[in-house]
Amino acid sequence: MLELKNICFSRDNKEILKDANLKIDDEKMVVITGPNGSGKSTLAKIIMGIEQPDSGKIIFDGKDITNKSITERAKEGIGFAFQQPVKFKGLTVKDLIEISAGNSIKLCDACDLLADVGLCAQEYLNREVNSELSGGELKRIEIAMLAAKKSKLTIFDEPEAGIDLWSFNNLIDVFEKMHDDIKGSIVVISHQERILNIADEIVLISNGKIEKHGKREDVLPQIFGKIKPCHKLENKERCSKGGTENG
Repeated sequence: MLELKNICFSRDNKEILKDANLKIDDEKMVVITGPNGSGKSTLAKIIMGIEQPDSGKIIFDGKDITNKSITERAKEGIGFAFQQPVKFKGLTVKDLIEISAGNSIKLCDACDLLADVGLCAQEYLNREVNSELSGGELKRIEIAMLAAKKSKLTIFDEPEAGIDLWSFNNLIDVFEKMHDDIKGSIVVISHQERILNIADEIVLISNGKIEKHGKREDVLPQIFGKIKPCHKLENKERCSKGGTENG
């Protein structure tokens, strides 16, 4: 489905990604992990078209999308959840879910999407997506939007950042449900152990290079010495510092 060929990316004379090669097959849950600054978020943004590589190619469903815009990639079937969700002044939660779905959506279906992310439909459906909502609320709404979109490939950039324990536990269930229902591929940028443990495959990036890529049961035991996954949510803030990495 997705293939990255020799992707290189630099910023301010610093190499962020160095000849990154990666294949992601259909219907896979893939977690990309690595130390802060290793290139994880940059790789995700390059797949979505938010950043453009200095060299290399991106192939999606057999098409070269290297020079396509974010909008064009979205139309091809790629969805993206930001580490810091975007606000949409003047649009309600229901508006955004319908825009994501590509058509009007039954009220019961919209309610189910919000319930899956732990939000009460009666309270949120008609709320404007603006600065009055907390970061955790915005993140849950964004995840509901992506579930409605049913993309061929959905990318989540550190979805656990800034959410509470209940939301984090619910997040795991949402990913598993999306994986089962949508039949698309999901790529998650994370170093949370519980998210790593639901992956089909794990990709380890270090110093801008993809060091390992394989089945969870093969890769996970090899990386515990390099990545210290967060065992408790209290450690999440420490583990996810660096926020929007230049990597």
